Amino acid sequence: MTQTREVIIIGSGPAGLTAAIYSARANLEPLVIEGEPSSTSDQPGGQLMLTTDVENYPGFPDGIMGPELMMNFRAQASRFGAEITTAKVTKVDFSSAPFGVWVGDEEYRARTVIVSTGAQSLMLGLPNEDRLIGHGLSTCATCDGFFFRDLEIAVVGGGDSALEEAMFLTRFASKVHLIHRRDELRGSKIMQDRALANPKIAPMWNSQVSEILGDQKLTGVVVTDTVTGETREVPLSGLFIAIGHRPNTDLFVGHLELKDNGYLVTLPDSSRTAIEGVFACGDVQDDYYRQAITAAGSGCMAAIDAERWLEAQDH
Repeated sequence: MTQTREVIIIGSGPAGLTAAIYSARANLEPLVIEGEPSSTSDQPGGQLMLTTDVENYPGFPDGIMGPELMMNFRAQASRFGAEITTAKVTKVDFSSAPFGVWVGDEEYRARTVIVSTGAQSLMLGLPNEDRLIGHGLSTCATCDGFFFRDLEIAVVGGGDSALEEAMFLTRFASKVHLIHRRDELRGSKIMQDRALANPKIAPMWNSQVSEILGDQKLTGVVVTDTVTGETREVPLSGLFIAIGHRPNTDLFVGHLELKDNGYLVTLPDSSRTAIEGVFACGDVQDDYYRQAITAAGSGCMAAIDAERWLEAQDH
């Protein structure tokens, strides 16, 4: 017989590991299935494992390395009795309780499941991206903008997210190039007007980043004109990619309700999904804030919601 657990947590970023800490302290003995390092969409520890300096997480006045912060999360969850296994969930069954979670042919059952599989930033698909992420290349202005004070940087994208990032970065950078592959922006009219009126923002129309330059640290980009095909090198201290995010929800299509943009739907002010006993937290359901601290907070919510739901079922 497959052992039925109280809680299974799928994913191990700030949301999943905070849920593990809280549910372990509630003696629910959670199992955390943290993903595999080989999968960019299923990274153990979440996106912070790809972040060097984290300076906006409370409690670390001198900052902390992203991987170190996540290892601290992991150690704290283990200390309270959470079981953590490194594997990729391949199938789920939420049709009836106890719910089924599979890793290959291995089956797990649980009375509650907390989904915290996160999201991934869409990237350009260029060779140097993985190596230079956190070394001049970023996908989060609010996380990393402070590091580029009085430096010349660029934002790639043309939607509201890119315009918001560019506007935010003008607080720090001396100049922000806005690299967009078309001759007009896709963002809302009010955001376009604000961005284009900002003297620090310099649009680069009909332009596409074709190469990211730098060895240990980003030094610039090669930009290709999408009309003429001409290329030119642009020296930069930082590059922010803002072409969108993709939630890691493929596993839950047909099992849980999704928004039009692919994020999981949860009830207002709650981590509950439409299926009783299944909860979601972190970037897999948050398409607005997308911060480590808010993910951790929603992981706390999910653990408390799961605990109280189990209590209501007399478990």
